[in-house]
This record gives sequence, C-alpha cells and structure tokens, in this order.
Amino acid sequence: MAKIWQAPAKALLRAGVHPNAVTITGTIGVVLGAVVFFPKGGAWLFWGTLFITFFVVTDMLDGTMARLSGKTSRLGAFLDSTLDRIADAAIFGALVWTFRDDSATALGALLCLTIGAVVPYARAKAESLGIDAAVGIAERSDRLVIGLTATGLVGLGLPQVVLTVVLWLLAAAAAVTVGQRTWRVVVANRADLDLARDHHRDSEDFSHHPDDAPGRAHGDDASAAETGGTHVGEPDEGGQASTAR
Repeated sequence: MAKIWQAPAKALLRAGVHPNAVTITGTIGVVLGAVVFFPKGGAWLFWGTLFITFFVVTDMLDGTMARLSGKTSRLGAFLDSTLDRIADAAIFGALVWTFRDDSATALGALLCLTIGAVVPYARAKAESLGIDAAVGIAERSDRLVIGLTATGLVGLGLPQVVLTVVLWLLAAAAAVTVGQRTWRVVVANRADLDLARDHHRDSEDFSHHPDDAPGRAHGDDASAAETGGTHVGEPDEGGQASTAR
C-alpha cells in the first residue's frame, strides 16, 4: 500500500512541500468537509464523504513523504496524532449536529466521538508507563472507514437506521478496545505487585535471619576471620599457645 503513495509523495517533495504542511492541510480539509457538507443532509452526506475521504488519504501521504525525505520528527508525530483527534471530532461532531432530531443516531455519533477519543489516549498513557498496549479490535482507521462508508451510503438513499446501527457498533467496538488496553495495564500492574511482594519477602527473610546473609562467616570460619585466618590451639606445657597453620 505504501508504494501507491510514493509517486505523489515524491512529486510533492520535488515541489518543496513539507510533510507537516500536508498533515495540516489534510486536517483542514476534513474539518471543512464535515462541518459544511454533513449538516445539509441528504445527498450532501455522500458528497461530504467523498470530500473527506480525499483529505483522509493525506494521513498516509504525509508519512510516506517524511520517510522518503528523512524528515521524520517528534513534531511530525505529535502533529499527526493531535490533528487526527481534531479530524475525528469534526466528523462525529458534525454527525451529532446533522441528526440532532434523531436521538438514537445522534447519541451513537456522540459515543463514537467520546469513546473513540479515549482509544488512542489509553494506548499513549500505557506506553508512557512502559507498557505495550497496541491491541484492540477497532483501530482509528477501521472506525473511520466504516463510519464514513455508512454515512455515504445513507446519502445515496440507504435507510438512516443503517447508520444508526453502524455508529452504535463502532462505539461498542471502541469501548472493547479501551477495555483490552486497560486489561494490558492491569496485567502489567499485577506483575509489578508480584515482583514487589517477592522483594519484600526476601527483605523480611534477611532481617529475621541475618546470619544467612551472603558473605557472613559461620563457626570456625568466623573465628578464623577474627584471628587473621589462624586457629588458636590449647596452651602447651610451657603455658604458650601453640598455633597450628
């Protein structure tokens, strides 16, 4: 799939376009498409979906440009992730407004917006704690493609209930994904607690039996250590202690 974007990516790079500029432009396009087209309803849902999809692909294009030009950076990664949240909010927020007279559809879109925002946060927070949480049944791209497809089909005349059901299923999938990532953290935390408990138990054993500590001399070895490594024998007939080496 990445090879598909190499030709346009190279063309933009030759024109002097920076990958971050593509990221920002793509987000602006998505936001405009959502807030301008979707609220009009009807066939505008379809045209809005096409417009948004065109700019959504820049999410893959900017990454290809960054790799080809060697301009990958922490700023680029930050912008990409942050602007994705803005784009998602615009899409699902526009759907909430568009179907505000249908509580089931509007609530489904609102749940997609709120729970969907927690999905990447759960992963980012887990990874900041050193825990791999790259799991889940509904990544952002999956939710976006399915949600936009359903929206576009409703714009072509499919019953609105199709979009309602899809939005609720996407919200449920997002909730499951948050649960999966939370469980990863729970498992890692249990492992940390078990390790701390074992360490505490070892510390208590040492405090109760200090003579068992490594390097502690026992019996005659202790006496030998205290006398410079020699063993003191019984006094001889002359009253002097004989030393056996």
